[in-house]
Amino acid sequence: MYFNQTDKRYNQYSAHLKNKFGVKVYKVTLDAGFSCPNRDGGLNVELNPEMCVQSENGELQRGCIFCDDGGSFSQAHSNLLSVEDQLEVGVEKLKSRFKAKKFMSYFQAFSNTYKPVAELEKIYQSSLKHPDIVGLSIGTRPDCVDREKLKLISSFKDDYYTWIEYGLQSIHDKTLRAINRGHDFECFLRAYEQSKEVGLNVCAHVILNLPGESKDDMLKTAQKLAELKVDGVKIHMLCALENTKLAQMYNNQEISFMSEEDYIQLVCDFLELLPKETTIHRLAGNGLSSTLIAPQWLGKKMDCLNRIDRELEKRESYQGSKF
Repeated sequence: MYFNQTDKRYNQYSAHLKNKFGVKVYKVTLDAGFSCPNRDGGLNVELNPEMCVQSENGELQRGCIFCDDGGSFSQAHSNLLSVEDQLEVGVEKLKSRFKAKKFMSYFQAFSNTYKPVAELEKIYQSSLKHPDIVGLSIGTRPDCVDREKLKLISSFKDDYYTWIEYGLQSIHDKTLRAINRGHDFECFLRAYEQSKEVGLNVCAHVILNLPGESKDDMLKTAQKLAELKVDGVKIHMLCALENTKLAQMYNNQEISFMSEEDYIQLVCDFLELLPKETTIHRLAGNGLSSTLIAPQWLGKKMDCLNRIDRELEKRESYQGSKF
């Protein structure tokens, strides 16, 4: 079985966009200078201390163990530029390189709902002024939204293809605690339900190979997302970047990373459990080469994607085959 008139055995998001708009649609990554409540102290950890890591001196650790100073894999041009200028630079670059015609504004770095609603409205509006923008995607944490913010985001959906992307990472509270996520799975469920109530498309971010998780744990995350019939899933492989807690753990031999072969097998197992309708926004990360410590195979994104294609073909399988 193939999807979106392609040779892919999964519902690739880029192909979904091309099928929807008639041309290939490119995301322009934007950095509006947001922070994160789990890093800057805005998260009231005292309300949920059991979800946070304590250091040896009893202080609560700030930030997820994998997140670096760029907000975890942000590739925005520069938050020294205004959103409008970042958009102009990004659009022109993609037009020149790929002859692109249509674009989505994508707020990626940190938690892009972590400001008052009035400020958010100005920021989002500024990202939609270019005539070739057809969509808006906002990455954030499930504990950084409320009904008022979601209502604002949903106000764009009649004119733009609008998504909200939540960093879930895992459905298991034991894992969320181990990575110092600062919220539990129930928090994601509330945000998800409220987002669907106002008609938003929701993409859940998942990280595979998180500390302490078995293969069964990871596939239970797939099964739960399948049960929810989430609109999109973005799959990341855990990686250690410079200047992160995870890098310290790796250097201290407290963790190890799975091989590329094991990851490919796991991704295919994961895809088989998801509904055919769920769009797949990412299957292989491309950890920033300048700061990537491990696993080094992660830098070969296309090799990994091609091997996933071959494995699904070898299995004569496809996304949703075990849903």
